[in-house]
Amino acid sequence: MIGIGAFIGYLLTIPLANWLIGHVGTECIPHGPCVVPVFPGIFCPSGSLMIGWALVLRDVVQRAYGAHVSLFAIAGGCVLSGLVAPPALVMASLTAFSLSELADFAVYTPMYRKRFVTAVACSAFVGLVVDSALFLTIAFGSIALLPGIVLGKVEMVLVALPLMFYVRRYYSLRERRR
Repeated sequence: MIGIGAFIGYLLTIPLANWLIGHVGTECIPHGPCVVPVFPGIFCPSGSLMIGWALVLRDVVQRAYGAHVSLFAIAGGCVLSGLVAPPALVMASLTAFSLSELADFAVYTPMYRKRFVTAVACSAFVGLVVDSALFLTIAFGSIALLPGIVLGKVEMVLVALPLMFYVRRYYSLRERRR
């Protein structure tokens, strides 16, 4: 049940991120993203917050179903990203999404069996930095929002980490019953 929820949630974060970036924010920058404050004076593109969740949910998908399904989810996410991103953001979205998810996968995979929550935190951090730098550079030609986008995604990962303790416990108990 957790795995299915994570898989569906993961795929839903992608269209939601693409919709939010152009429609929701305290301010919408002309020819740029809509932004939200993540700290006094620091702003983040609103859709970027969903990518913090996507990185964590993909890790849960891998924990539940293994690396092959996780890679399938990344491929599905790339297709969704290409289909739902605004035309001006398709290349940025596809490139940043695919490379950040693969970076997350590369960090998470060797760690998750022994240190699940640490693996989620470390891999999400690597993925969110890759995603943030690539997306901003390709989409807007500037990394001016990099501190805010990184901080916003870190905040989302921190919100998700308590849930990862529950996921770890759930799968540990399930494996002991086998």
